[in-house]
Amino acid sequence: MDREDRGEKMRIESLDPRISVISRRFANVRKIIAVMSGKGGVGKTLVATTSALILAKEGHKVGLLDLDMHGPSCHIVLNVQALMPREEKGIIPPQVHGVRFMSIEYYARGSPLPLRGSEVSNAILELLAITRWPSLDYLIIDMPPGTGDEVLDLLWLVKRSEALIICTPSKLALSTVRRLAVLLKSLGAPILGIIENMRTEATSLITELAEESGIRYLGWTPYDPNVEKCIGDPRKLLMTDFAKKLAEIVMSSMR
Repeated sequence: MDREDRGEKMRIESLDPRISVISRRFANVRKIIAVMSGKGGVGKTLVATTSALILAKEGHKVGLLDLDMHGPSCHIVLNVQALMPREEKGIIPPQVHGVRFMSIEYYARGSPLPLRGSEVSNAILELLAITRWPSLDYLIIDMPPGTGDEVLDLLWLVKRSEALIICTPSKLALSTVRRLAVLLKSLGAPILGIIENMRTEATSLITELAEESGIRYLGWTPYDPNVEKCIGDPRKLLMTDFAKKLAEIVMSSMR
């Protein structure tokens, strides 16, 4: 970020009171993990949601924030139905399967969000500012794929967030993850590591990418055909091979 950009950010911070509120909203959250991917279709939402369920099952206080403006879907994995946030000097997320849950879906209600440029930033600002998180050990944030405004805004507004990169062993996915890694490194953003998802056979593609990028390779999860029929039933989801392997990674790397 050059001097002109920094000056513009400082000007915006001084004019928008919501920005100072955001830091207070996360004051009682010990660890913030932003789950990211270079492209869609790599299982980012499943990893984010299942990680939150795993941590909650282990007795941790966990929050899950779905910030995927293009297609929020954590609520489908959790089977959130009538539970809604409660208004009390802001918005208090409901508890779903032991996880405090907040989503842009509460405002989209199944409709597309045709937002552009500053409208996207304003929506993220508003959601972060009005949500009142209780004391949490972990807050998992499901981010939109790619390197657009949403990612840049979160890194600016929630500077304590650590990026968890999800990738599949596909050449298409690898090229986009490489760009995401370069962006995060250039911004000095903390990176927790990279998880190889939906592995079907042993490969060194992602371990080599991680080494090349100077990012920790946290492990891999298998392609599990049973996952699809367990979506919407967290109890069954946690019994899949995918979830069991992910639990090993989560418990060893997210503490």
